[in-house]
Amino acid sequence: MIETRVQGSVGKGFEPVRDAFAANFEHLGDVGAACCVYVRGRMVVDLWGGATVPNGLDAYTPDTLQMVMSTSKGMVAIAAHILAQEGKLDFNAPVTEYWPEFGAEGKENMPVRWLFSHRAGLAAVDRPLSIEHVLAWDPVIDALAAQRPLWEPNSAHGYHVGTYGWLAGEVIRRITGVSVGQFIADRISRPLSLDLWIGLPDAMEERVAPLLPSPPPAPGAPVDIFTARLLDPSTLLHRAFVNPPLPAKVFNERAFRAAEIPAANGITNARSLARLYAACIGEVDGVRLLTPDTVTKATKPQSAGEDLVLGYETRYATGFQLSFPFRPMAGEGSFGHYGMGGSVGFAHPERGLAFAYVMNQMLPSGGVDPRSRSLVEAVVSAI
Repeated sequence: MIETRVQGSVGKGFEPVRDAFAANFEHLGDVGAACCVYVRGRMVVDLWGGATVPNGLDAYTPDTLQMVMSTSKGMVAIAAHILAQEGKLDFNAPVTEYWPEFGAEGKENMPVRWLFSHRAGLAAVDRPLSIEHVLAWDPVIDALAAQRPLWEPNSAHGYHVGTYGWLAGEVIRRITGVSVGQFIADRISRPLSLDLWIGLPDAMEERVAPLLPSPPPAPGAPVDIFTARLLDPSTLLHRAFVNPPLPAKVFNERAFRAAEIPAANGITNARSLARLYAACIGEVDGVRLLTPDTVTKATKPQSAGEDLVLGYETRYATGFQLSFPFRPMAGEGSFGHYGMGGSVGFAHPERGLAFAYVMNQMLPSGGVDPRSRSLVEAVVSAI
């Protein structure tokens, strides 16, 4: 068994972040985790600790890789905004301009932006799909292209839990001629020297820490809103997880990690995730991904208010989460994405802040994760 010991470094004035990180292990159930922070292009926090499994012998290191669930959606958004910046993608153009088959069932005039802002009404698929279909890509794409929206597009928004990745990823594939995972590898990960993949190479498999399921609630404790809706077959959230299927039992399987499931199976570490967002709002070793004008356009609110799928208030820009009560990041001005279970990567341009937290121990998603909240509060206080 490895003694939980926080390792790494913090810049002067950021010592409270180390204290908050240690407290996550002592009081909030972390098993293995890492946190990295950049301020104005300079790394000021680089912390890690714990083990890859409970009571395990393998230490969680800064090089440990972690699947970060919906934090992956932010990676896809960054890729799309690079294409928009280069004039190759127009978010206001009809999806059919890039993906002609998408126009079935009255979708011929739907703009690309609605796919990225959860307004398309395609949060679940009607055609029965299997996990083999999920891993294969094309069956899900074909089903989405043929489907009638579940609600009047643009009349409301609802979180596209899994389908976001296929919808956004197929637009990227049609424009570039390569998969979204390959585009991210070529245009984002390689220039920035990131350990970050959608579609994990076999050689990296041994570095991945398994995701650990959320502990059951204490006897008599109320079930959080996310879990309650997930378990209710009448809800859109239940339908979104059931079809296309995203069962937790496959999250740690090699086949799931190797496939491209852009809404959920991004694999990275805190150093790379923080570096990614730092390069969106400034130069990192001579590389900047998004111009200031692109960031302004990319972070303009597109959807806000009660979410038809999640059942609580959410707020989205074009591909990114913005700050809202259950996903506060560093407050107004933040953009990025949280992942189910607790991971998060985001930037706050005005503060020059890029933040990442990854972990193996998942917690319930129907509320504010106390671990990242305490870390972000410590960082903001230090700034």
